[in-house]
Amino acid sequence: MLRAMRAFLATSSLLGLLLAGSAMAQNAPATPPQPRPAEPRAAEARKAELDKLFQALATAPDEASASLVDSRIRALWTQAASPAVTLLMRRGLRNMEAEAFDEAAEDFQAAAVLQEDYADAQVLLGRALSRMGETREAALALQRALVLEPRHYGALLTLSAMQEEANDFKGALKSLEAALAIYPKMPNAEQRLRDLTRKAIGEAM
Repeated sequence: MLRAMRAFLATSSLLGLLLAGSAMAQNAPATPPQPRPAEPRAAEARKAELDKLFQALATAPDEASASLVDSRIRALWTQAASPAVTLLMRRGLRNMEAEAFDEAAEDFQAAAVLQEDYADAQVLLGRALSRMGETREAALALQRALVLEPRHYGALLTLSAMQEEANDFKGALKSLEAALAIYPKMPNAEQRLRDLTRKAIGEAM
């Protein structure tokens, strides 16, 4: 009998705790909405600013004003990198300056894997691979960059230079014209456009 009463009391106590917990949960204030992470908000702000900057770049009246817009665009592209990717990119650029192109390619490849949506990593990977003579792989890296950011005139200029080196003057001209459609007041562009046009005409003859 004593054992049964102890069991009953234990059960009643447990039931009371459960009921109290349920009541507290019902009376608790609703969880306030959590603030959005800072990085997605920053990415959205960068995208909005880039859209405006590309419009300004396309309509800049002269090279000086276009150059200011170009500098801001490049700064925003750089800011899009995570801290780890930023370190890899800096090391890759140092290796490029030292003409250690294979090591630079490894750095940029690691950056591209770590942050798959970062177009600049693919552009610099393409440049490093091009300097190594890996033309096909370089072109693929540049194509990946242009999928990520179709307005990346740096990728188009690198592709144009590669095509010219391969004596594909029509292709080089087409890539340059695509870059100039985005950045019409690019420095030294008119001379390069004339040179490639002459070479493309000669290629067709």
